[in-house]
Amino acid sequence: MPTAFDSYELGGKRLANRIAMAPMTRSRAYGPGASPTPLTAEYYAQRAGAGLIVTEGTQPSPVGQGYPDTPGLHTAEQIAAWRTVTDEVHQAGGVIYAQLLHTGRIGHPSLLPHGLHPVAPTAVAANGQVFTHDGPQEFVTPKELTGSEISRTIDDFAAAARNAMTAGFDGVELHGGNGYLIHQFLAPNANRRRDRWGGSAKGRVRFGVELATAVADAIGAENLGFRISPGVPNNDITEDNAETTYDALVERLAPLGLSYLHLMEGPDRDLTNRLRKQWPSTFILNPHTPQERTGPEALGLISDGTADLIAFGALFLANPDLPARLAAEGPYNRPDQTTFYGGDHRGYTDYPTLAGH
Repeated sequence: MPTAFDSYELGGKRLANRIAMAPMTRSRAYGPGASPTPLTAEYYAQRAGAGLIVTEGTQPSPVGQGYPDTPGLHTAEQIAAWRTVTDEVHQAGGVIYAQLLHTGRIGHPSLLPHGLHPVAPTAVAANGQVFTHDGPQEFVTPKELTGSEISRTIDDFAAAARNAMTAGFDGVELHGGNGYLIHQFLAPNANRRRDRWGGSAKGRVRFGVELATAVADAIGAENLGFRISPGVPNNDITEDNAETTYDALVERLAPLGLSYLHLMEGPDRDLTNRLRKQWPSTFILNPHTPQERTGPEALGLISDGTADLIAFGALFLANPDLPARLAAEGPYNRPDQTTFYGGDHRGYTDYPTLAGH
């Protein structure tokens, strides 16, 4: 029976344990041209005891940015800055994947350069607000992507994935959940197209599948993971028939030979178990924990076979030595939510370890 503290083989890389650090937006890309800083390198290196680190969402192109001060992977200076991060993580013995995230309609023109405007499968605004440098702003109606623009977006992702490997990452994760661009193509309320990119489940999953295929061709399928959040309503997503959509998606992704499927779970554990059985390789689970954060009790999902790795978010944010704390059964630092997004080292690199530093 496997435990969370057993080593694990992922895409030809040996992970020290089965505890993953989930991707978490921190909005501290204060370096030139939306690049990470030396403080970013320190933050990730502190957490290199994770079996796998998945970075915060990193935009593959300027128009993919949806929040203030999030990093990119589409310029030479961004690649160089990320190389500092990966070098420090590797020196500390860690394995790190870059998450590529295009926010689609979740964003605002004030966050974008050169007069760019948020884009989406369909020109339908999300309900809600986004935080900008000028405070909260209502989501705008996005520009509907044309067929040629969809192809260019896929090319942008493939180029950013190659940049990630140049920057020293061990692999790349595509963010297909949380109401962002890939998820917008999957969801009927955000994708109202009637061309080959929409309509039926087969049409709605096409973007994610063709994107994964292009990125796998660019960097190797063994270096590519895919994250989904079926039935999770974040950012005004509605999926009334998630089983049909995700059966179709996983059926078409499975033959690609990807490194892993990373599921941010909704309330339907039956769907989780169903997708687990369909998926032929590593299955990472960020379990559904309503009204609380994923805690030590989730480790049992490895022992019972529900998942191969468990991803922790806020608990890893506040506990840089989380695997050691889990092994010792605590104690745990409490996350300070007021410092989650933006700011300096406080609530970022100053959480103490068990050793007191």
